[in-house]
Order: sequence, then structure tokens, then C-alpha cells
Amino acid sequence: MADVHNKATRSYNMSMIRGKNTKPEMLVRRFLHANGYRYRLHDKKLPGKPDIVLPKYNTLIFIHGCFWH
Repeated sequence: MADVHNKATRSYNMSMIRGKNTKPEMLVRRFLHANGYRYRLHDKKLPGKPDIVLPKYNTLIFIHGCFWH
């Protein structure tokens, strides 16, 4: 299937897609914080840069809430 946009338009569209602070991620973060969980965000030291890290519980959370994330 051929792309319906030219290269510049496609590049602009893709650059507008966020990888951090998406709506699904913000909902999970608000829930965790309201319930007393403390976390780190997008830890670059870990493989895959997980969205949320709960160090106290040795837990990683990847939120794939949108197609491009």
C-alpha cells in the first residue's frame, strides 16, 4: 500500500505522536499516586525504558495505550 502523504507531511505527523505522558499513562500515574505508590518514570538504566518503575516492589509497568506508543 502506498503512503497517502508526502515525506515531509509523514515526518511531521510522526513527530507529533507522543511517547511520554500519554493519556493512558497519566491515568495510571494519577491512580498510583493517589493510592500512595511512589514511582520513577522512564528509567533509562533499565532495558526498554519502562513507563513506570515501582522500586519498592521490584515492578515495571509498560503502558501501551495507543497504537504508536
